[in-house]
Amino acid sequence: MSATIQHGGQSTMSHWPETVVMVTGAAGFIGSHLVTRLRALGAQVHAVSRRPQQARHGETWHVASLSDADVTTRLFRSVRPTLLFHLAGEVTGSRGDEVLRATLESNVIGGVNVLAAAHERGIKTVFTGSIEEPRPGNDQAPPSSAYAMSKWAATGYAQLYHRLWDLPVTVLRPSMVYGPAQPDTTKLVPYVTLCLLRGQRPRLTKAAKLADWIYVDDVVDAFVLAGESDKAIGHTLDIGTGVKTPAHEVVERLYRITGTGTRPEFGAAPDRPHDITQVGDIAPAADRLGWRPVTELDEGLRRTVDWYASQECHKESRTEAGPA
Repeated sequence: MSATIQHGGQSTMSHWPETVVMVTGAAGFIGSHLVTRLRALGAQVHAVSRRPQQARHGETWHVASLSDADVTTRLFRSVRPTLLFHLAGEVTGSRGDEVLRATLESNVIGGVNVLAAAHERGIKTVFTGSIEEPRPGNDQAPPSSAYAMSKWAATGYAQLYHRLWDLPVTVLRPSMVYGPAQPDTTKLVPYVTLCLLRGQRPRLTKAAKLADWIYVDDVVDAFVLAGESDKAIGHTLDIGTGVKTPAHEVVERLYRITGTGTRPEFGAAPDRPHDITQVGDIAPAADRLGWRPVTELDEGLRRTVDWYASQECHKESRTEAGPA
């Protein structure tokens, strides 16, 4: 039995129903969308999270702290996956030192534990890096946060496992991902969207930062293709659009899409220090994976707004209905 990837016309025949897949960080933003896609393709999905979760698409959930090496080893020996997508990690934009230990333990130690467990069984691995790592696309700019530093180190270890011990690993570095069902609603797109839908005025920075905004379904396409392709093994690939868009333009588009009559007021909140313009170099991903983003920014934002609007309507309906 085979399945076809339909999103964006990037179709490829595969044999997912015979594949036992492990997805770490499966309750996160990209991870949850990836689980949904893999189950639609027929894969046998084992989803890993730090907290208990309820299956929605027939996946099997496991609770595990990947910063514990013994726990991680036992998990891999129990599940015996043939393909791993590693998306677990501590994601934070904080510039404070209070997040150093959490990012170190989750992103670096947890990442190394996962790589070691994958190496033990020779499991093909798709590893998640970050567009904030030093790379040619940002002129090798040094990490500007504890998160960026930890992801850079974790990517280095993934490359080391491939170079020294032949682990079949591909590293994907997503840029600024947005879309429906983003768990962290303090991020710009869900925060502004929810404020506008609720008739509230968002507190905004000057929003001058340039970033590469990519729709979550396009990112999932890249992960699925990386899981299928051997051409990307040993490579680290940016997953973005290659287009720099200032944050204030994203906000202005959300105002237009929601039909909000007022104008956004920028500068009410302080800007985050040491932000660096991040834009993906997507040519290597096109070459190695046959992947390109297909969702235009306006279309992606419109889909996102529609999703949040439907959730708000559902909440209102439940409130009006009252207790059963």
